[in-house]
Amino acid sequence: MPHRRQPRTAHEAALLKRSEALLPAGVRNATLNPDYAMVVKEARGARIWDCSGNEYVDYLLGSGPMLLGHAHPAVVAAVRAQLERGSNYLMVSEPAIRLAEAIVEIVPCAERVSFHSTGSEATSFAMRLARAYRGRSAILKFEGGYHGMGDHALMSNQWTATPRPFPEPVPNSAGIPESVTHEVLVAPFNDIETTSGLIETHRERLAAVIVEPLQRTIPPRPGFLEALRSQTREYDIPLIFDEVVTGFRLALGGAQAYYGVTPDLCALGKSISGGHPIGVLCGRADLLGLAGRAGRAAGSPVMLTGTFSANPVSAVAALACIEELRKPGCYERLAATGRRLMEALQATLDRAGIAARVGGEPSAFQPWFTDREIVDFRSTQSADGRLSARFSEALLEHGVVKAHEKFFVSTAHTEDDVAWTLEAFARAAERLRETRSRP
Repeated sequence: MPHRRQPRTAHEAALLKRSEALLPAGVRNATLNPDYAMVVKEARGARIWDCSGNEYVDYLLGSGPMLLGHAHPAVVAAVRAQLERGSNYLMVSEPAIRLAEAIVEIVPCAERVSFHSTGSEATSFAMRLARAYRGRSAILKFEGGYHGMGDHALMSNQWTATPRPFPEPVPNSAGIPESVTHEVLVAPFNDIETTSGLIETHRERLAAVIVEPLQRTIPPRPGFLEALRSQTREYDIPLIFDEVVTGFRLALGGAQAYYGVTPDLCALGKSISGGHPIGVLCGRADLLGLAGRAGRAAGSPVMLTGTFSANPVSAVAALACIEELRKPGCYERLAATGRRLMEALQATLDRAGIAARVGGEPSAFQPWFTDREIVDFRSTQSADGRLSARFSEALLEHGVVKAHEKFFVSTAHTEDDVAWTLEAFARAAERLRETRSRP
């Protein structure tokens, strides 16, 4: 059962001080509250340990990549064997070819594959291919959707404080050129009427439509993705699915297999990486061909290369992950674990009298602290962010770590992990109830 988090040791405090001085960006923690910052010492299966000796059941999972849990034996063995043969060649390797073949077999839209180092690269290159194909520059994305760290991606994502009227975007970072704001249009997720109107009005400007089929943890309404697919096909506008989170996590074939809608291009990564850097761009042969012989023949190839793209270490890790995910019953067990956690969390918060909606899919879900139905980004703004942060901190106190937003579930979560978590849910909910009842 969960036990109270032990005080931070002098050693971990010194490490955090050094981190603060040297790493101002790019290194994250489970909460923005510095009182709960930690330095991770090690991780195995669904558990992690900090440098003060505290043990946690992990639902952060490296922000999603550890679908099989930490240090999975098959992944470790594959990587160890490959390291003896070298870690990067730049040139193509057999593991990369085998991985491309596996992705074409598994992912519905995949006719050709391009490997990269991050999901941000994969989404940026997908937009670049679409621009080359269409000869146009504008991208339509959905408010609250996250597509990585590229300038065009950092528009009206989940960190948007004050939305603007559709289709005007809001930059989510300083340092983005003003010109980029004129190349991004924003639509409301799950509102096909408004979205269709924007596509109709701006179809001559659009290079692509990009969407997270499961936007953060908001499922698509029935018919939304299908209608989006139909309209983009009608105008020959490439539809890009950002499946960096959902690819291999919702199903072996990703959200496109899970929801039954096939895009033109798809960005993948995370969930087959086993913790190793990988981004995958796959899709229609004619679109990916613009980066190969077809583009060179036309005198204007689309550049998609990178020094560590398709490195054999990440490739063998991904192949090992896929083999584990292919095993009978894998996804059924994953979904059962996640569904049990979702239902228990909702019931626990209901018993404590705390207004909340637990939403998403079993392998990636979150509690929204509101009594309003969550269907798009603007409905999420009704949620109490401070209560959400206190809930995360209360879980940390009782040995459970999650992302700022969501819970990621892995195949490594055991019955003991679930029991530990359910007890932590109860204690955290009681803490929230007591806090809210104080004058």
